[in-house]
Amino acid sequence: MPRRPLLEFEKPLVELEQQIEQIRQLARDSEVDVSQQLHQLESLAARRRQEIFQGLTPAQKIQVARHPNRPSTLDFIQMFCDDWIELHGDRRGNDDQALVGGVGRLGDQAVLLIGHQKGRDTKENVARNFGMATPGGYRKAMRLMEHADRFRLPILSFIDTPGAYAGLQAEEQGQGEAIAVNLREMFRLRVPVIATVIGEGGSGGALGIGVADRLLMFEHSVYTVASPEACASILWRDAAKAPDAAAALRITGGDLLELGVVDEVLEEPSGGNNWAPLEAGQTLRAALERHLNALLALSDHDLREARYRKFRAMGQFVEGNSQNSGESA
Repeated sequence: MPRRPLLEFEKPLVELEQQIEQIRQLARDSEVDVSQQLHQLESLAARRRQEIFQGLTPAQKIQVARHPNRPSTLDFIQMFCDDWIELHGDRRGNDDQALVGGVGRLGDQAVLLIGHQKGRDTKENVARNFGMATPGGYRKAMRLMEHADRFRLPILSFIDTPGAYAGLQAEEQGQGEAIAVNLREMFRLRVPVIATVIGEGGSGGALGIGVADRLLMFEHSVYTVASPEACASILWRDAAKAPDAAAALRITGGDLLELGVVDEVLEEPSGGNNWAPLEAGQTLRAALERHLNALLALSDHDLREARYRKFRAMGQFVEGNSQNSGESA
């Protein structure tokens, strides 16, 4: 059996993974030296995996971004911070588990960390609402960011959500207003803000914690104004055309770097972050420290100017996507 869940386009690796597992089992059950055969098969699997992941389509990148074993916000925080303390509640009676936040240290620098949090299995995903935050989640995030601004703590934001929760109760509680307030208030923050798309960055749910001086993105993550499935259903009334919508939306790291929406695309281990989460954590930490050191040297005015330019680029991206989708229709 494969050691990890394999995606549809990884199926050519199934036989190799099964052989590797069988040889490992043989080594455990006997004293036969199979190290050479094991090394050869693992090298072959690594080469094939690299070939597959170098040519992923936008639709396939979405599958990687949604992989259940992909490192989450709390996974990365635990890699970075030995002294992480989670803070709870929006001070209005809610504590949304789909959006987490707290204080910790990145090296010697005290920081505030916030991010969307998905679950590993069905039970945990239900508890975390599949990473889709309610208005209380965005109000909690804003409360924590105001705390960071008051005590001059840089903010590290981790984006991983299909979108803000669109249920009836969320709408009744002011979902649009909560996100809009965050967009407005994040512009005035006097501290550096670095946002990273670690998985799926969907619509206003991502923007609610995504107004930043630096926007980073893992190479197999996606950042989109609407999910390809929703876009295909709206434009063509056929969700099966989601791969076509994914290509038209230009949601991959390479496209967004070219458009000026993101500042850096972070390389992932062969097979994606789910194959080597610790390596992914080292890559992310190094990038965060590098960008944070650069931002800490800027004045408050320069920080706000950079934030405005970044959000204007996002606005142009959204407008361009709308035009491109209309032309495709």
